[in-house]
Amino acid sequence: MCSMPLCSIAYSSRTAEGLTVDQIDALVRDASHHNRLAGVTGVLLCDGIRFLQYLEGPEDGIEFIFARVMNSRRHSDVVVLGRGEGSVRRFPYWSMHWIPVSQHELHAAAVADWTMLKAHRSEEQVVVLGVEQLAVLAAPHLRDESLPR
Repeated sequence: MCSMPLCSIAYSSRTAEGLTVDQIDALVRDASHHNRLAGVTGVLLCDGIRFLQYLEGPEDGIEFIFARVMNSRRHSDVVVLGRGEGSVRRFPYWSMHWIPVSQHELHAAAVADWTMLKAHRSEEQVVVLGVEQLAVLAAPHLRDESLPR
């Protein structure tokens, strides 16, 4: 997947029909436990219909956690938006945290540029990166939720 010590992956999926907030809370608590063991951090956006999740950590941890993601019955239609590598975590404070967002916010993050998970600029235009969209959506939650879960 990647050759650097820190890998990342972003994907979107469709939530299981009838999935409740309490069920999402339970899913996140379970994911947080497994992520801590694997050295993975990340954030999950949900608009009630779709998920968008970003995970970062060591390659073996990402592979283990993403295999769990792919086997989950709490969602379907998984689409990998991007994979990357780097040396700095973008969400080091959360082993997993979910943020309720509007359909518009989730869509804007999903259609942003995920081809590179590192910041880049085109000479002709500023490229809106998916990870930058996530950072904007997560920022209001950092004041209250800055401790690892």
